[in-house]
Amino acid sequence: MKVLQLIDSLSTGGAERMAITLANELMREGIDSHLCVSRKEGLLKESISAKVGYVFLGKKNALDLPTFKKLLRYVRQKKITVIHAHSTSYFWGAMVKRMIPSVRLVWHDHYGDSEHLSERRYGMLKRNAGRFDAVISVNEKLKHWAEQTLKCEEVHFVKNFVTDGSSVPAEIGLPGKAGGRIVCLANLRPQKDHFNLLRAFNKISAEVEEASLHLIGGHDNPGYIEELKAMLTDNTMKMVYFHGAQKGVQALLKEADIGVLSSRSEGLPIALLEYGMASLPVVCTNVGQCGEVVSTFGKIVPSGDSAALASEMKFYLNNPETALNDGRHFREHIERNYSFKAILPQLLEIYKGENR
Repeated sequence: MKVLQLIDSLSTGGAERMAITLANELMREGIDSHLCVSRKEGLLKESISAKVGYVFLGKKNALDLPTFKKLLRYVRQKKITVIHAHSTSYFWGAMVKRMIPSVRLVWHDHYGDSEHLSERRYGMLKRNAGRFDAVISVNEKLKHWAEQTLKCEEVHFVKNFVTDGSSVPAEIGLPGKAGGRIVCLANLRPQKDHFNLLRAFNKISAEVEEASLHLIGGHDNPGYIEELKAMLTDNTMKMVYFHGAQKGVQALLKEADIGVLSSRSEGLPIALLEYGMASLPVVCTNVGQCGEVVSTFGKIVPSGDSAALASEMKFYLNNPETALNDGRHFREHIERNYSFKAILPQLLEIYKGENR
């Protein structure tokens, strides 16, 4: 078996981290593992194992045929048998499938706004879905959507997973007092609802002097981050730090004391699993698979409820022993249920087409 992970970019998103982790872990299992980045490299490139086959295409648009031929040559030269296409990379995966029908094409749907699937644009996706040999969905809602809307016959819910990536060093440290560092690992976009988080932090910062809030994640909408900063100014909020996209996230998370997600919609967020690997107590909104992941090992609050979010963050800040215990138990839960070893048998069956 020769498996190629196909991803559009190496920006610091969940789908990108998952593609790299899959490539690295499959290689460690003795599988001939490859990774193709079609459009843009980024910070995550340093996380790719030197033993993983790697090709960067630099495509200019979806119909960049000269660059597509580079992908086609790579698939033929390396005798790739499975293409695992993540998110928007399905289009070129389907084009390869058309040229080389023997390749098994698996599309991985990481769509994060699963609370609003009725608003999803899927015309091009549906036109190419007939070439998918299998679909992997990151939650049950997406699985049902692929079955009902795309009419795909072989659809699987496969849990996201996480590995301990703390061997990659962090390039910064987290300012603020130990015991009070709250971290949010999420790219800055409306779906993640940082405004809700800032409202919650504003409620506790006056009462808990040592509290600091650390926002880790990239952004492609300057207007959004400016609105967030304006909110800080309008409310004279201090101890809120914008760290941008970062390498060595696992090492950085180990400097934090609480992990939080305030999203209004999610699939199964990798960030939540990474909080677990860092033994962080978590406070998270009840969207996507978040409630299932956190289970009884953290705090779940309604989406958009800044008062509830503030209350649970304040609880952990004021009860450090409980926070440590919950963080430790959460890590054990993640290692037991959301590790690569836990999903590997199912993944290999999908690659081989043995579980139709």
